[in-house]
Amino acid sequence: MSGFVIEIDGAGVAVPDGSSLLTAVRAAGVELPSLCSDDRLGPAGSCRTCLVRAGGRIVAACVTPASPGMRVDTGSDDVVRLRRDAVEVIVSALPPRALADGGPGELVHVCRSLGIGPEAAQGAGGRGVDDSHPYVHLDQDLCIACGRCVRMCSEVQGTFALTLVGRGGDTTVAPGTGGPWIESDCVACGGCVDTCPTGAISQPGPARGLTSAFHPAEGRTRTTCGYCGVGCALDVVTRDDEVTAVLPARDGPVNRGHACVKGRFSHGFRTSPERLTRPLLRRDGVLEPAGWDEALAHVARGLRAAVEAGGPDAVAAISSARATNEENYLVQKFMRVVIGTNNVDNCSRLCHSPSAAGLTASFGLSGGTDTFDDVERADCLLVVGANPVEAHPVVGARLLRQVLRGARLVVADPRAVGLALHADVHLRPRPGTNVALFHGLAQVLLAEALTDEEFLRERATGLPELTQLLADYPPDRVADLTGVPAADLVAAARLYGGAERPAIVYGLGVTEHLHGTDGVRSLSNLAILRGAVGTDRGYGVNPLRGQNNVQGASDMGALPDLLPGYGKVTDIAARSRAEDVWGTPVPPRPGLRIPDMFAAARAGDLQALWIVGEDVCATDPDANQVARALDACPLVVCNELFLSETARHADVVLPAASWLEKDGTFVNFDRRFQRVRPAVHPPGQARSDFDILRSVAEAMGACLGCPTPADALAECGRLAPVFAGLSHDRLDREGSVPWPCRSPGGPGEAKLYTERFATPDGRAHLAAAPYLPPGEQPDDDYPLVLVTGRRWAHYNSGSMTRRGGNLTLDPVDFLDLHPDDAGRYGLRDGQDVTVESRHGRARLVVRVGERTAPGQVFCSFHFPASGVNRLTSDVADTVTSCPEYKVTAVRVAAT
Repeated sequence: MSGFVIEIDGAGVAVPDGSSLLTAVRAAGVELPSLCSDDRLGPAGSCRTCLVRAGGRIVAACVTPASPGMRVDTGSDDVVRLRRDAVEVIVSALPPRALADGGPGELVHVCRSLGIGPEAAQGAGGRGVDDSHPYVHLDQDLCIACGRCVRMCSEVQGTFALTLVGRGGDTTVAPGTGGPWIESDCVACGGCVDTCPTGAISQPGPARGLTSAFHPAEGRTRTTCGYCGVGCALDVVTRDDEVTAVLPARDGPVNRGHACVKGRFSHGFRTSPERLTRPLLRRDGVLEPAGWDEALAHVARGLRAAVEAGGPDAVAAISSARATNEENYLVQKFMRVVIGTNNVDNCSRLCHSPSAAGLTASFGLSGGTDTFDDVERADCLLVVGANPVEAHPVVGARLLRQVLRGARLVVADPRAVGLALHADVHLRPRPGTNVALFHGLAQVLLAEALTDEEFLRERATGLPELTQLLADYPPDRVADLTGVPAADLVAAARLYGGAERPAIVYGLGVTEHLHGTDGVRSLSNLAILRGAVGTDRGYGVNPLRGQNNVQGASDMGALPDLLPGYGKVTDIAARSRAEDVWGTPVPPRPGLRIPDMFAAARAGDLQALWIVGEDVCATDPDANQVARALDACPLVVCNELFLSETARHADVVLPAASWLEKDGTFVNFDRRFQRVRPAVHPPGQARSDFDILRSVAEAMGACLGCPTPADALAECGRLAPVFAGLSHDRLDREGSVPWPCRSPGGPGEAKLYTERFATPDGRAHLAAAPYLPPGEQPDDDYPLVLVTGRRWAHYNSGSMTRRGGNLTLDPVDFLDLHPDDAGRYGLRDGQDVTVESRHGRARLVVRVGERTAPGQVFCSFHFPASGVNRLTSDVADTVTSCPEYKVTAVRVAAT
């Protein structure tokens, strides 16, 4: 980065091009008050507290650009006095309590540094307090109308929920809707809390005043969020082994000082009275507390008995995307080394296994092709089957900022939510018609010569076959298949095809289908046709991972057919590497996938099932059949935080540590390894999954090695070349490192395929898979199509987010219904309804609106008591067995 030198108080300081004087002064180590300034925001220049003399004039440093050779004076008496006067004027309108507590807030710090005492605050107060929100407290008497909260909400979060009201000295912040905060558009990201310099907006309770810049560093632990797959870096503030606050890290590589309601505030689950703190053992049909020695011995006996009765393949394990990489590594090693089977799988089977299969077939590796920093620089974003504004809020906010800065946006999603409201073109295909939609876009790219012929000639294969297939997908036919108007299809293809640097971002709306792998491959075709992957002409194809470690769980080999680093168990060389490291043979035959495990249990072939951190009765499809499988299996062991519905079916329940209480690493959606560090101890006798696995192995007379999580990652690196350069020590130094990272000195490959693709022939592979209909179709008995997904305030089965203030923000599970359908079936907003499919029934609350199209309904799966996954079918992707959560035929009736 180029720069220049300016003079600050007589000393030369080098600054980058585009720097403000405030940046330059701080680079010189000079502290200036700046009550309207935040590094995450554009400059405002409204408070006049950062005054300096530059070029003979008094200027506000935050809005004055630095220029070569400029001379700046910050310390002369008159300049200091002007800054002090500006702060005193601001403080004079505040009530004495604004400075009385001498706390760690920014305004208090500024006043202390300038020698301004509490007596300077002489305002009368009485402007009002709003404590309606569980996570945000508004005290308008402390507001100085700096506007930082309003700008944070608009510039960083993109919600535009706050405004300044009143005139002159009575100006104060308020929700833009005019009512109480709880009824506003606020999504509780906490940005306003973090940026407020006075405490006018604060987090209620003991976290008040713990801003990231002015609270002492003691009692802080840097870790990685344990909710969605964005991988936000967080600082956990603790006192007396309790979490006081969770703050977004300003230097977080993905979140850059931002967070969402889940990572920022949803840690109350940790101290819930429902938290499991002792092992539970089923005696005479009842789960009762037990000691660890007894529970471990019971598990060891049960596993040995299962192997004796049915061989190693009579045992299976389901690992977790909520567990660390090191824990997932140990799960699969336990199954392969101690038990002797490949019967291990993880919840990516239910969400992104088509991504792994499709991306590997198209490009060679199972991760996204580009870093998110690159995606954010795209001039055209194609967002498909994803609602990142709710499911990945920090990513959603960054994408929205790029759109507001001028990037073109195409959204393909049946629902009108999130980024779709800002799209240049919103394509609303019928659920289950993705492959036809992508072929239609590809056909336009070819027909209008919007492809990169040189790239296709030199770096891709399969064009003749794809061209022949696409002849059957002109815009008019695709319109008939998908319901997307032909003109919209052409407009979207032209936007993507005409962009200089396009990027594709997609979610579970692409993968969770009968033909999800075909969907991923057909979507990847678009990037290949454009030459927008592995080049400087675009930013590829990038899946948004749903859970915090979906990517890592698969990276670590918690899959029935793949070893750590994606070596196939059927490949002799890959097995040999593992056998050399582990010192024991690896079974050569792929094991059972999750649906096959349940089928084997119902058939009496599976004797033991160990479930690590997954509530399969709530999140897996056709939940009634899942429960039958658990009841049929002689031994079910469950590691859990709470007595979930799955745990209620278990024979042994082992209390596990949460992400706030464990050591290791996660891998986020753009392949970054990041550290996870324990901020507090687990409650009671709870243990990390890592310790539990080692203890069970020891109880069986086996040794897993890997005394610490750091040792486990190091061992994984010896086995899997793509992780050879990764270690805890390196991550502690560097913060994050992407894989592939093949040597300790290598930087890791943030952007893939710049020289060649990882396929056997080194080329990208176009796919020519025809469109096939979804597994279910509506009919007269079941006339509506149900789509399931996530909402902003909750996460997966809700076991963590329903145990805290999030339940106030989103208290029930709604069924979104179009007004036409509400009228057709005589239903009204807020009415209790029964939703019935060919597989089961659920009870929900109607929310009438135009988010969904006529004939379609939507609900989340965050409230297991509603029974949503009793509705979904066992129809699954033909390649990976990923369930078709996005297409279920249902009917709705008043309860």
